[in-house]
Amino acid sequence: MTLPRGLLEADISAVGIAPAPFEAATVTLTKTEHIQLVMDVAYWRAQFHRRVAREAYRQRSYRRFFDQLKADSAKREAVLIAELEVANAKIRDLQQRMFGRKSERGRCVSERAAQPGVTRAPRGQRPGSAGHGRTMQTGLPQRSERVELDAPQCPQCGLELGVFPGTEDSEVLEIEVHAYRRVIRRQRYHPRCTCGCVPGIVSAPAPARLIERGKFGVSVWASVLLDKFLYGRPSHRLIEDLAHRGLQISPGTLAGGLQAIAPLFEPLDRALALKLRSQSHWHADETRWAVFADVAGKVGHRWYLWVFHSSAVVHYVLDESRSTAVIEGELAGVEQGVISCDRYSAYKKFARLHPGVALAFCWAHQRRDFLEFANAYPQLSGWAMGWVDEIGQLYHLNAMRLQAPGGSRLRATNQAALRQAVASMASRRDIALGDILLAEPAAKVLRSMKEHWTGLTVFVKRPWVPMDNNVAERDARLAVVGRKNFYGSASLWSGQLAATMYSLLMTAKLWKLNPRTWLGEYLQACADNGARAPLELERFLPWAMGATRLAALRAHATVCTVPAQAFDTS
Repeated sequence: MTLPRGLLEADISAVGIAPAPFEAATVTLTKTEHIQLVMDVAYWRAQFHRRVAREAYRQRSYRRFFDQLKADSAKREAVLIAELEVANAKIRDLQQRMFGRKSERGRCVSERAAQPGVTRAPRGQRPGSAGHGRTMQTGLPQRSERVELDAPQCPQCGLELGVFPGTEDSEVLEIEVHAYRRVIRRQRYHPRCTCGCVPGIVSAPAPARLIERGKFGVSVWASVLLDKFLYGRPSHRLIEDLAHRGLQISPGTLAGGLQAIAPLFEPLDRALALKLRSQSHWHADETRWAVFADVAGKVGHRWYLWVFHSSAVVHYVLDESRSTAVIEGELAGVEQGVISCDRYSAYKKFARLHPGVALAFCWAHQRRDFLEFANAYPQLSGWAMGWVDEIGQLYHLNAMRLQAPGGSRLRATNQAALRQAVASMASRRDIALGDILLAEPAAKVLRSMKEHWTGLTVFVKRPWVPMDNNVAERDARLAVVGRKNFYGSASLWSGQLAATMYSLLMTAKLWKLNPRTWLGEYLQACADNGARAPLELERFLPWAMGATRLAALRAHATVCTVPAQAFDTS
């Protein structure tokens, strides 16, 4: 009987086993041998199939095991990644609390974690440090006192001590604030001639008064204006403080006096507004202000205090509206320039009406958007903080550019690096917006960035334009402090006086003038001019002053120390 080679080829090929490399042979078998051989073939074929089935089952079991192991590993990896992001968020939170801006501290992604075992460094001067020493206040007026022993005797034997040349000197700084009465005794004269050119009695001129027939001098009103509008003290606390100094003043007298002197500052306010319009770059912001008075056509007491900051002037405007009309009135006649602002629609409308005016949007607001997103969606905080870090890199590159000398090779190199970083950020933004898996809240933040991209990148071509509007926000903070302390203004005239005083005081701060010295001199000039604004207004406008006068007004105010002997206590 012939046993063909391909007898088991079908079964062998089923498991991928190549047939044995031998040729078919012809052998002679008996019937019994043939039957036995066929039975053996059937047996081994069955054994083979059972072995193949067991192997396939085992492979399926291993495959299910490995698939399950892979799934468990993926889940564990996802958990570890999430825990890592939370840990990184906590680290960024702690760094933000320690080193972040004041307005952003406390905007945490998670609660502050306790840090056991951390010891604080000892306070005070370190060993080996030279220290700074005491600051000598040599510019203050001096009042000398002499101290002697009551009984210059030896405590042991009782003999009198002899006077030794020289003194042991010590110095103590004091401040003396009190009210006193200026009694001006004007000499009277009578004519000795008979020409009739003079009346019967001639007196020396009366002292100049800021308010006609007013009993309070210039120093009182200067102190009141500074305390209220520079230091944010409400009227009732101001009155109480004056009473503690020995000066009794009623709320009605205080309000009436402020209303009387308010028109004296109107020429200065107009000069500031004109100077503002002559500039080419402005910071602008607005905040709420309450005017507790019924004004025709105005519903409610919510007004708005606008602030415009330029290189020479800080000007505040109180208006009942928050519309573009306020900007139109403040920048009347302006057709060219740059306004640094937030993304409020009134500024956008003004820019559309004046194509020559560009808007420079604030990167601090854009950065704040990502921080708020990280707080709202902790699971995506890593994504948001990546953008925050990239914005920080822009600030760094811009600072490096500005520090380099103009026209130098270093300046050009830093400028190129800044442009490359801005282009890279724009490309990354567009790629992220094209991702269909990007969450909608994240896409909303990026769409806002793209919409305002032209304004956000104004600083690239104009290095003199800052990246943010923090200057105007710091200016508005003075009014915000006042609003928290005395809530607003009781009348429209007092609200307008507040806007004017904020303008004058912040402009003086911009020019580093001593506000007490400047304000005192201006009020005295008004008093000398018959309770009217002085004719030489340029003496009180910083940009119109000479270097000598600027230096004088930048010096510390001279403290008027009245000796005790000068007071008549009778």
